[in-house]
Amino acid sequence: MDLDSKYSKNKYTSLDHFVEENGKIYAGHHYLIDMWNCLYLEDEIKIKDLLMRAAKSAGASVLQVKTHHFGEGQGVSGVAILAESHISIHTWPERSFAAFDIFMCGNTNPELSLDFLTKTFKPKKIDIKKLKRGIIS
Repeated sequence: MDLDSKYSKNKYTSLDHFVEENGKIYAGHHYLIDMWNCLYLEDEIKIKDLLMRAAKSAGASVLQVKTHHFGEGQGVSGVAILAESHISIHTWPERSFAAFDIFMCGNTNPELSLDFLTKTFKPKKIDIKKLKRGIIS
């Protein structure tokens, strides 16, 4: 049995939170964002708050936010665990670099998280890759 006949359109949108957009059904949007020369690369408390706010800006349901600072002059790793997936960050202050990962499914708008993070971290240079994950049709 192929996937299209196994699952109905309603199952994607109501039970497993797959996204339907322009006739395509897929797990969700996955953004990989590299930022250089941005703010807050060593500020664990600020990063934790901004992960929460970035998720909420997209309409996501935050389940938990965890961060870890690696020590004086070193970076921070953090993840916002969402009902709709996650937002993560890892920073390298010694390189003035931060790597973000936004993956969201369901009725969310990851573009709003991306906009929030860009406006807040204020990178001088940014590289964004946008993917659709788990495309079924």
